Amino acid sequence: QVQLVESGGGSVQAGGSLRLSCVASGLVFSSYDLGWFRQPPGKYREGVAVIESDGSTTYADFVTGRFTIYRDNDKNTLYLEMSSLKPEDTAMYYCAAVQSGPLVNWASGYWGPGTQVTVSS
Repeated sequence: QVQLVESGGGSVQAGGSLRLSCVASGLVFSSYDLGWFRQPPGKYREGVAVIESDGSTTYADFVTGRFTIYRDNDKNTLYLEMSSLKPEDTAMYYCAAVQSGPLVNWASGYWGPGTQVTVSS
């Protein structure tokens, strides 16, 4: 049974930093593309950052230069290092895993329950 569990969320002031972690089990971690997504209050879920199985990364424009996604395949763990946080970064943050390949459909992947990040001004 595949399971993803996020941690590291919390409440910080604007300009602060947090590191989110996502521990995965029940899958061959290294062969999956991994992503962080978020859902701000009252808004749709949006992509934040993706790291593919080969280590290549993609970021949403609104986090480029502030967030860093990385993975530790030995620990089956995905990370999101967040700095210079803004109130608009307030959201539930989710990690997701999808089998790496030419056609990736995140909606059909595995998702964690989420961790809340709240940034106050």
